[in-house]
Amino acid sequence: MVNSIIVRKERFSIVKSKSPMKDAFVNINDGKEITAIIDENKIEKNKIKSIEKGLKCITFNIILPSSMTGFIAKVSSALARKKIPIFVISSYSTDHILIKEKFLKKAIKTLRELK
Repeated sequence: MVNSIIVRKERFSIVKSKSPMKDAFVNINDGKEITAIIDENKIEKNKIKSIEKGLKCITFNIILPSSMTGFIAKVSSALARKKIPIFVISSYSTDHILIKEKFLKKAIKTLRELK
């Protein structure tokens, strides 16, 4: 099932921000707060309300149709069994997960074992 994953070279942070960050991988504004997922080298420090550092981004290098069910459930369940916390980001046809760098090798091994 998960045979093609890409680990982005950047180290990311999840930032609760005062406003969107211009060089963010993604900005999320849910009406209650603004969350920026951003390369740690591009953080606008004056916008930080709170921050979680030291994350790697795994991208599933497959096109996921909008009618597909259970993909993230299978991924998150496998990682949860190994006590690996994740932060999920979904775009139109691709899913990404952020994982603390200390869990990266274990997460990749777990994902590659999924059928």
